Amino acid sequence: MGAHTDSMTVKPVSNPVIALDVMGGDAGLPDVMAAAEIASERYPALRFRLHGPEPRIRAEFVRCPRLSGSAIVVHTDEVVLGTDKPSQALRRSRTSSMGMAIQCVKNGDAHAAVSAGNTGALMAMALFALRTMPGIDRPALAALLPTLKNDVAVLDLGANTECDAENLVQFAVMGAVFARTVLGLENPRVALLNIGVEELKGTDELRDAAALLRTAQLPMRFEGFVEGDKIGQGNVDVIVTDGFSGNIALKTVEGTAKLVTGLLANAFRSTWLTQLGYLLSRGALRALGAHLDPNAHNGAVFLGLNGLIVKSHGSANVRGIANAIGVAHDLIIGNVGERIATDLANFRAHRPDVPAAPAA
Repeated sequence: MGAHTDSMTVKPVSNPVIALDVMGGDAGLPDVMAAAEIASERYPALRFRLHGPEPRIRAEFVRCPRLSGSAIVVHTDEVVLGTDKPSQALRRSRTSSMGMAIQCVKNGDAHAAVSAGNTGALMAMALFALRTMPGIDRPALAALLPTLKNDVAVLDLGANTECDAENLVQFAVMGAVFARTVLGLENPRVALLNIGVEELKGTDELRDAAALLRTAQLPMRFEGFVEGDKIGQGNVDVIVTDGFSGNIALKTVEGTAKLVTGLLANAFRSTWLTQLGYLLSRGALRALGAHLDPNAHNGAVFLGLNGLIVKSHGSANVRGIANAIGVAHDLIIGNVGERIATDLANFRAHRPDVPAAPAA
C-alpha cells in the first residue's frame, strides 16, 4: 500500500469561480462579503457570483473594492432559514440564495458553491441537483480537525447515519484525495474509527471495509483502526466513520476545546498569583486558543457529488468564512473530483476478492 502515486494529470483552473450564498448562517451579509473580500486578496484570480439581495450587496461594495470590480451579483430575496426542513428548502431550490448558488455549479457557471446556511437543506438540495459521482453510493461530509501534530481529515460528519462496508471504503478513497489536495500529503495515513485497534473489534461493516482497504493499491497508507481517544494525537491523516459516530466525534472535539479554554480562563482568574501566571504565559495561551479555534478549521465539503459544495459553520466569523472559501479554492485548483474518479477507477480495476471478516 502507498506505493502508487497520483497517476492523473491535474488540469489547471486559471480563474476559479465560487458561487457564494451571502444570506446563509449567523454572520449576516456584511460579514460574508467581508470574508469574500479577504479571499479575493488571498487569491487574486478568484471570482465570485454573489447570491442575495442586490441592493444590499451593492451597498457593501463600498467596503469591498476587490469584489466590486470582479463579482457578479445574482439577485434574490429568498433565503433558506435555519429552521426550514429539507423538503421546504427543496421547493425553493431555484429561487433561494442557497439553491441558486448550487444551480450555478450544476449549470457550469461556477466551480464550487459555499454556504453557511442550513446543513440539512444544503445537503438535500446539493444531492438533488448534482447527484452522486459514478461509483459513489452516498456523499460524505468531510472537514479538518486540530490535533497535537497536524490537522486530520474526518468523514463522514453527519450526512449518513448508517453505512455499509462499501460506503466506508468509498469514504476512505475520497478522504485520502481530500487530504492530498488540502493538506498536501502524498500518501496520507488512513484509519477507520472503531472501539478498539484489534482486527476482530467492531462491526462486520468495519471489519469488511478494513479487509478491502488493507490490500487496496492506492496513494494512501491504511493504518487499520483508531479509537476515539486517539483522534487528537495526529498519528493518522484521515479518519473514516459513519455519519452518526462522526458527528458525535466532531461535537465532542468542539465541546472539549471549549471546556479546556473555559477551565483555563477560570483558573487564571481565581487568584492574583494565577493572574500573574497568565501574564507570563499569555503568548502560549493565545497560540493554544488559535489552534483550537473552529474558525481556523472552518469549511466542510460534501465529497462524492458531481460538483463541489462547501459548508461553512453557521456561527463562523469573517475569518472562518474566508477560510471556508479557501477550502473551496484549494479543492477547485486541485481538481478533487477528477482525482476521486481516478482513484475509484483504480480501486475497482484492482479490487481484491476479499472474504468476509471473521466474527468477533
